[in-house]
Amino acid sequence: MTRIFPVLSSMALLSVLAGCATAPPRVATAAPTPAPPAPAAPVATDTDWRDLPLSAGRWSYAAEASGSAARFGSPDKPALVIRCDRAARRIHMVLAGTATGALTITTSYAGRDLPLVAGAAGQSEASLAAADPFLDRIAFSRGRVSYAVPGQPLLMVPAWAEPARVIEDCRSGA
Repeated sequence: MTRIFPVLSSMALLSVLAGCATAPPRVATAAPTPAPPAPAAPVATDTDWRDLPLSAGRWSYAAEASGSAARFGSPDKPALVIRCDRAARRIHMVLAGTATGALTITTSYAGRDLPLVAGAAGQSEASLAAADPFLDRIAFSRGRVSYAVPGQPLLMVPAWAEPARVIEDCRSGA
């Protein structure tokens, strides 16, 4: 045991001396480089029209001397008016803004282009016979109907009962 004691004591002495040694000086390191910014979310180019947000506004219905009308948008300045001309048995779709070309109406069942003409007071208009079956597609579209006019923002309206009521008024002659 006498032989082991000097070995153990010298190991203990070395470990004490090692603990007294000063630490090596720290080397200054460069600040870490910031992480690159997260890439922007990709812009969906194939967005389905049914996923687009609805346009601001509400539908309202009113009986008129010549038939009835459903208005979408603000009460004082509607973006869209669907009006029945009872005498002519026609449905007129009047949009804010003057444009010519085609009004593209898209429903959950089908889409259709209608000739668009500039109307009075800064409006554009397209019309259909009250008996046209496409009006049923507008009335019964699931959730929304879009109205696209060249050079104007897409009008995405909810499929509420007001347009269907105007269509029925015009068909029944009430």
